[in-house]
Amino acid sequence: MAFTFTDENVNEIIESGKPVVIDFWATWCGPCMAMSPIIDELATEYDGQVIIGKYNVEDETDFSTDNRIMSLPTILFFKDGKKTSIRLAGSQSKETLEEKIKELIAL
Repeated sequence: MAFTFTDENVNEIIESGKPVVIDFWATWCGPCMAMSPIIDELATEYDGQVIIGKYNVEDETDFSTDNRIMSLPTILFFKDGKKTSIRLAGSQSKETLEEKIKELIAL
């Protein structure tokens, strides 16, 4: 199951230095809801290697504003406490997400 990111916990988790993948989503976003089971699957498959979770932009706003999230879904990738250049916007296949997660791990 994917981790739930909030404005209260997101920076602490990123600053841990572990690889982190954050899916920015909302309940009204059809593509977000379609991707939700894929995010959950990947969170289970990469448990212990990468922290994969979701950030609900309806409930939280500070972190999404700081990262200029303008469209949903948007997925950001972090490692060593910093945002990487890897960024995905729009609906993505499981294969594409896995490629980017492997790229993140290799950084």
